[in-house]
Amino acid sequence: MKRFALVAAICLSQFACRALEYSLGPDSQPKEGVPKGVVTKHVLAPGKCFPGTPHNYSIYVPAQYDRSRPAAFMIFLDGSGALGNGVRVPVVFDNLIHKKELPPMIGIFVDPGVLPAASEKAQSRFERVFEYDSLSDRYAKFLVEELIPEVGKSYNLSSNPNDRGIYGVSTGAVGALVAAWHRPDQFRRVLSFIGTFVAMKGGDSFAATIRKSEARPIRVFLQAGKNDHIAPNQPQGTFYAGSWPVNNQVMLEALQFAGYDAKLELGDEGHNMKHGAAILPDALRWLWRGYPEPISVREPAALDQKGWDPRGKVSSIVWADKGWSNVLDGGATAIAGLNGAVYYAAKGNIYKAGGSVFRSGVGTVKELAVGSDGRVYAATGGRVVSYGADEKVVAREVDAAGLAVTANGDVYFVDALKKRAGKAGGPFVELEMAAPSGIALSPDDGMVVVTDAGGRFAWSYQIGAGGALRNGEPFFRLELPEMGWMSGVRGAALDSIGQVYFATDLGVQMCEANGRVAAILHSPAGAVRGLAFGSDSIFVATDAGVFRRPVKVKGGVQGVLPRPPL
Repeated sequence: MKRFALVAAICLSQFACRALEYSLGPDSQPKEGVPKGVVTKHVLAPGKCFPGTPHNYSIYVPAQYDRSRPAAFMIFLDGSGALGNGVRVPVVFDNLIHKKELPPMIGIFVDPGVLPAASEKAQSRFERVFEYDSLSDRYAKFLVEELIPEVGKSYNLSSNPNDRGIYGVSTGAVGALVAAWHRPDQFRRVLSFIGTFVAMKGGDSFAATIRKSEARPIRVFLQAGKNDHIAPNQPQGTFYAGSWPVNNQVMLEALQFAGYDAKLELGDEGHNMKHGAAILPDALRWLWRGYPEPISVREPAALDQKGWDPRGKVSSIVWADKGWSNVLDGGATAIAGLNGAVYYAAKGNIYKAGGSVFRSGVGTVKELAVGSDGRVYAATGGRVVSYGADEKVVAREVDAAGLAVTANGDVYFVDALKKRAGKAGGPFVELEMAAPSGIALSPDDGMVVVTDAGGRFAWSYQIGAGGALRNGEPFFRLELPEMGWMSGVRGAALDSIGQVYFATDLGVQMCEANGRVAAILHSPAGAVRGLAFGSDSIFVATDAGVFRRPVKVKGGVQGVLPRPPL
């Protein structure tokens, strides 16, 4: 009986294997009567992004291409593989365009670069992993600033990001998703096959970044194989970097958590394109469904459902459809707010948001703070000056990198040159920081946050007897740019439950009161240099100007003690 059961199991297993064999379907087969596109080969000369490195690429142009109309297009990383007989993208394009299931779009098939050897005895440098596997924006810049403009010399390419897609396989899938994530103004549709979202060059951390970050208007189709780098005696994965199927599931969950339109098809193959090629036509249909309706940012699907946990989520801070609006063109030198009133300094003046000039002719203001009495404090000309009905000098010979004022009028500042912080007149605490850059008070005036532009940690201090800062800790751990080791953090502000918002190179990073980064809001224009809460909005200063955005949270009110959950 046992033997019969074993034989039956083997037979069933063999039948299942045969049933799960993947083959190219009708839409991947050439058909009579279907207009065929033309594929041509080209070489892109070396540029700035990958110096000395040429790139081979091919262009597919459909028979229906009309130069008088901007054409949609897709970029295929590892382009030669996508063109090959195993995947047959041109054939699929021919068939789906003919059936009007895809727009008449151009395909750009680019291979990774190879830096030629300096001599016959030297080695070439193969760029694929460097180009595709990084979480930086370098490859996106290569596409946007070098490859697309070159192709655009010969073809009328659409500048609408909804008309642009990008495809990648394995490490190339990381490159495709990262490029779209950095440049959603350029790419809105992503195909990812057997994506290498594992711990090789940071791909495993990308899902966590997506969960924390404000969603981009991107649609993502993921494909993975249950047996990708999996062996019978190593079901947890054969590779040091992690599990391909598990990490693709983690990526799907991260995308859906953040509100993306995302889907995962999990097949039974290993690290190959058998399953991916078989489902390519359906994947393309899903990716381009509803075209030309634009892809937009969505709220997470569970937002209004029972059991929704709002803690620490981007969607608990801002609305997806309420973005940044411009308040001032040109960079502000400082910004501050208190109890809903926001002030910013620019062009030698101090302005009140929503009003007129508060104070003119004050010179270059490096830092601002607002007191509970309505007075505005400015670091200018090596001094700290208080403005109200009159003008008072609070401190002299101070290179203030941040200002904050308590309810009783004590002025705290960070001295960047001497690397110390304290209140005007002392006492001061020496700072263990590379580049002290800002200071913020908790609404109850019991704690101080001091930022460090030259590191990843912001420090928390308690205000003790006599106003001395004590018990300092590197409490808040900020996220860093992929290609940097400094957060670039400047200002900080707290909301009504004690969450801290930091102005950084990555955007506005929100830390829960316990010190963990929980959410990252994108910047309206470059690095954020300062921020402040209005009555129902958050204001940020960048090199491009001052911007405002409605928020669901409230800024901290001075004198109110926040008691957030830990």
